[in-house]
Amino acid sequence: MNNSPATEKLSFWTKIAYGAGDLGLAICANIQVFFLLYFLTNVAGLPAAIAGSILMIGKISDAINDPIIGVMSDRTIHPWGRRYPWMVFGAIPFGILFFLQWIVPHTNQSFLFWYYVVIAILSNLAYSVVSLPYSALIPELTKDYNERTSLNSFRFAFSIGGSILSLVIAQLIFAVFKDAPTQQYIVLGIVCAIISVLPIYWCFLGTRDRTLSNLQQQEDHNTNLPIIAQLRVAFSNGPFLFVIGIYLCSWLGVQLTASILPYFVINWMQLPEATFPQVAIAVQGTALIMLFVWSFVSKRVGKKVVYFLGVCLWILAQGGLFLVQPGQVSLMYYLAVIAGFGVSTAYLVPWSMIPDVIDLDELNTGQRREGIFYSLMVFLQKVGLAIGLFLVGIALDIAGFIENIPGETPPTQPESALLAIRVAIAPLPTMFLIVGLLLAYLYPITREVHDEILLKLKERKQD
Repeated sequence: MNNSPATEKLSFWTKIAYGAGDLGLAICANIQVFFLLYFLTNVAGLPAAIAGSILMIGKISDAINDPIIGVMSDRTIHPWGRRYPWMVFGAIPFGILFFLQWIVPHTNQSFLFWYYVVIAILSNLAYSVVSLPYSALIPELTKDYNERTSLNSFRFAFSIGGSILSLVIAQLIFAVFKDAPTQQYIVLGIVCAIISVLPIYWCFLGTRDRTLSNLQQQEDHNTNLPIIAQLRVAFSNGPFLFVIGIYLCSWLGVQLTASILPYFVINWMQLPEATFPQVAIAVQGTALIMLFVWSFVSKRVGKKVVYFLGVCLWILAQGGLFLVQPGQVSLMYYLAVIAGFGVSTAYLVPWSMIPDVIDLDELNTGQRREGIFYSLMVFLQKVGLAIGLFLVGIALDIAGFIENIPGETPPTQPESALLAIRVAIAPLPTMFLIVGLLLAYLYPITREVHDEILLKLKERKQD
């Protein structure tokens, strides 16, 4: 078994190719997280509550699709395997639909609401068609405990690198079209859509030999259980419930902070709009560097300890952001760097745990169901995120946030709206991070437990 394609060490170039698959996905996701709510309120001119509702509808509809796509991916029979057809044929529609989010086709708010709702549903569907099969490749590439952490380090290095690249691109485009906000986002949508599609094909070409060499084994482990039965089995897997809880709490911390960050930098800190991408780059750049540091540390102390160290630093940074005052720009950047230490663990640790949970499921059921587990993880994350973004939009609206009218000078926000922005960037994410720490403490699969799972699987196959 140690020499099988599923367990032998992965080459550097295989890891690079796999990691590249998340580059385009991260560029688009990062642009959406940081800019879409702001675009809807300050460029399209929609009220914050309506903008939050659009995002919630898109995410919830997308979350419903995820388990279906996951099961269909598990059951796909194709010469390229179970995952690659979805990635290859979904890449171009994914790029086109991403671009369509960033145009303002009309000034009527009712028309804009329904336009953005339809595009949100379709674009999120296209994203899932590509991203879920891509994520489910990891257990098919390797079963090694440390190799999976290493593979995720490469994946999220490209992911965070793509996030940083997207912010650099945004900053350059905003500087060139500084007096034309509508054109800014049209150009941003076109550029990011184009450069996001190609890495998906790089991943396919660079990893297919590795996964296809083990294709027969994957097909033998396929399952024809109805989706409801698969959901029931997945939710009966105790460690999986811990992982999705850890991921949900961590990712809510990331995405809630990212969504409110433009408002915090521009409205609370009273800095120019061009400053916001620089603050985001400070967070993401630190997270990129720390990915490999945490991966190295994880090999010695384990995933749970790494998560605790990173998230505790992150909580301190979030608290500092609530206290920072306009004019304390250096302190804001310092806290952004400290937050990056924790943000990297939100990328690395939960995704490194999921393949171990899938191995436990195979031991218990004799089936390989990567698609359903990955899709459920993303499903619950999207539901939580949708509700969180909706609540942020509602909170801003109740607090009296004044949306920008296209072509007019940005309004001065009332004190109640500024307080809501500060609460959304600090206490709210911190609450989720604390819950994530508790779940990580209770998570039962250590390195030793995983080694025992693999040993039992090996003994079963030898019988």
